[in-house]
Amino acid sequence: MIPMQWTAPGPEDFVFHGPAGLEWLNKPMLQLIIAILLVTVFWIIAARKVKVRPTKGTFLLEFAYDFVRNGIARELMGQGYQPFVPLLLGMFSVILVSNLFGEFFLLMFPTFSNIGYSWGMTIFVFIMYVGIGFKAHGPGYLKQALLPPGLPAYMVPIVVPLEFISTFITRPLTLGIRLFANMFGGHIVVIVFVVGGSYLLTYSHNLVYNVAGVFSVLFSMVMMALEVFIAFMQAYIFTILTTQYISTAMHEAH
Repeated sequence: MIPMQWTAPGPEDFVFHGPAGLEWLNKPMLQLIIAILLVTVFWIIAARKVKVRPTKGTFLLEFAYDFVRNGIARELMGQGYQPFVPLLLGMFSVILVSNLFGEFFLLMFPTFSNIGYSWGMTIFVFIMYVGIGFKAHGPGYLKQALLPPGLPAYMVPIVVPLEFISTFITRPLTLGIRLFANMFGGHIVVIVFVVGGSYLLTYSHNLVYNVAGVFSVLFSMVMMALEVFIAFMQAYIFTILTTQYISTAMHEAH
């Protein structure tokens, strides 16, 4: 048997092109639209089935809602958390579903492993928490964000630039890069083992390569199972950090 042509996986495997004239309507964009529609329909149906005493069918739904409402929003924001619960629940759900698309064989691509979509979500969060800060404190938000109370005057030229970088540059950069890098890194590892294992399996007259190919493909299944956990963790971490940034903009003074 002639072995298949080996091409090492790389960033080009994460580039998709839409139809002519609609280049933006590519695979990641379609997946994001599907995720938003699925999440919207899911929670509308779930809301209609809410009961005082949850049944077995609604227990998981209410557990997921309580996880975001009580475990994230109320725990981190305290007073005034209620208006943000739908936003945080929707964000968590969309990121989770989009990440899990990487586990379905017909799709095999986590949406947020494309950095443009991670930046899009990050820009939305940045505009939101800065806007909330100005709404809560007016122009005084900049003073609250950049000037810790009791700061000596001689420290102002040092602290203000550092706080500006931390609040308005480092936060959004790390938020977007963390989500993208974890999904990109995990998915490319899976591709390496799947493609590499398939190549070794088809290599003729070399039993060692064939056996190694079997183990490589099996290990890719283990990595895919791990990716399910990572998909959940990244949705959780992104939502946690978003909640902290909103809370800081609303309440905290340095």
